[in-house]
Amino acid sequence: MLLNVLIPALVSFTIGILIAPVITYFLYKHKIWKKVGGKLAIGGHEAEEFNRIKGDGETKTPRMGGIVIWMSVIIAMAGMYGLSVLFPQTIFAQFDYLSRSQTLIPVAMLLFGAAVGFMNDLYDVTHDGKGLRLAFRLMLITAISTVLGWWFYSKLGVSEVAIPFDGSLELGILIIPFFVLLTITFYASGVIDGIDGLSGGVFASIFSAYTAIAVVQEQFDLAVFCATVVGAIMAFLWFNIPPARFWMTETGSMALTLTLASVVFMTDSLGDGHGIALSLVVAFPLLATVASNVLQLLYRKVYGKKLFRIAPLHHHFEAIGWPSYKVTMRYWVISIFCAVIGVVLATLA
Repeated sequence: MLLNVLIPALVSFTIGILIAPVITYFLYKHKIWKKVGGKLAIGGHEAEEFNRIKGDGETKTPRMGGIVIWMSVIIAMAGMYGLSVLFPQTIFAQFDYLSRSQTLIPVAMLLFGAAVGFMNDLYDVTHDGKGLRLAFRLMLITAISTVLGWWFYSKLGVSEVAIPFDGSLELGILIIPFFVLLTITFYASGVIDGIDGLSGGVFASIFSAYTAIAVVQEQFDLAVFCATVVGAIMAFLWFNIPPARFWMTETGSMALTLTLASVVFMTDSLGDGHGIALSLVVAFPLLATVASNVLQLLYRKVYGKKLFRIAPLHHHFEAIGWPSYKVTMRYWVISIFCAVIGVVLATLA
């Protein structure tokens, strides 16, 4: 089983390493970056701290680097599936892990997030930094997660959330809006893609943890899928470490966060595990990112001033003087610890 997990990860990593230079050439040739740096805060005013720290860099670094991730996964999956069909009586048959019960939903979320994110990035580059409206993106995410939430409830019989050491919480049909809320929360964490190397390291740790969690729960197809994603992320990270050749941006972060939401859900009661509760530990850096944005908005509304110098939290650390590489490395350390603790808890709960 160990080889069944490691080989697809190595395959997607190798594919990513091979296609990244081609994608990089395309991104630089067509100048796939913002033509005007800076951005507005959620309230509509100028994000002064962000523009001071990051504004100029947005006009120099290509976007859409997330293509490397989802394209590597797709090519790896398609290639291994093709080999399993052509040579069914060989070792290749073991690498057909595209199953309706475990991987079809995560793959659908990966493709959906990649496509919508790609459209947003394209508009971002061609319309002076004005991508698809956030309301429109949230509408699309709500639609797809509602459909999949209904599928979980109606077709797969999921109606409860597992509670570690204390049974489960029965939600009935409310499991559908719960999945929608979970998906939107993880999508909101995609803003962690703001410093060279940061998002790649965090996502690699999280998907590695869920690879192990799926193995513990004997969801082997899902484990292999997660490992394939890890390999692709590591290939992206190879080119994203400072100074980054490209940034992940929405086509990568949306693909990964929506995929993660489905994986978290599938490793919960459906897999006789506690995937949702474990995400509070495993995905802590992502959830802390979302929390910092929410707290910033609430604090400003109540007290009329900012809680952090800048939100999300990783940019706050930059604003108070931490070098970006220090922020990245410390997030990596925290992510690895969270991943390990999450896997250990999965074996105990």
